[in-house]
Amino acid sequence: MGAKKKDKLVILACEECKRRNYTTTKNKKTLKERMEINKYCPWDKKHTLHKETK
Repeated sequence: MGAKKKDKLVILACEECKRRNYTTTKNKKTLKERMEINKYCPWDKKHTLHKETK
């Protein structure tokens, strides 16, 4: 299953170390605000908040 035409590729960056660790897709029509997800950061070796970058 591939990404749909309405989906956009976004990059998630760790709030503590500021490194860009993850990429994901989101539907721009349904999710207007920036994504915030708790994900594992391999450099901090713990779960931290990851926010969508520009």
